[in-house]
Amino acid sequence: MTPVEFRQRTKQYSLRVIRVVDSLPRDSVARTMGLQLLRSGTSVAANYRAAARAKSPADFIAKMGIVEEETHESLLWMELLIESDRIKSEPLGPLIKEGQEILAMTVASIATARRSQSTARHPRPQRNSG
Repeated sequence: MTPVEFRQRTKQYSLRVIRVVDSLPRDSVARTMGLQLLRSGTSVAANYRAAARAKSPADFIAKMGIVEEETHESLLWMELLIESDRIKSEPLGPLIKEGQEILAMTVASIATARRSQSTARHPRPQRNSG
């Protein structure tokens, strides 16, 4: 997946989170959890955009770490909304799956960036071919 595709995917995830929050019941618990989900879910796209404009590999890793944390937090709020009977699991199932996929890709991207950073700092010695 290209950075542009991932940027679009995180934006669509955030838009879907907004729609879910809009559909929640109006009780105080749902409203509080919904605001938390809204904050973390929209933060995924915002922080990915920041990571894409990172000033260094270390900055990229740090900002992608925030994407990882916010995606993971969003999944928690969705689980709590379901388990507290504020929303049925069926409408959230595809969004949870998308969050899990974004999380997995983010973790993989961080691991790749760390390996690249490590290789750049500690290049492997060249073998003599003779």
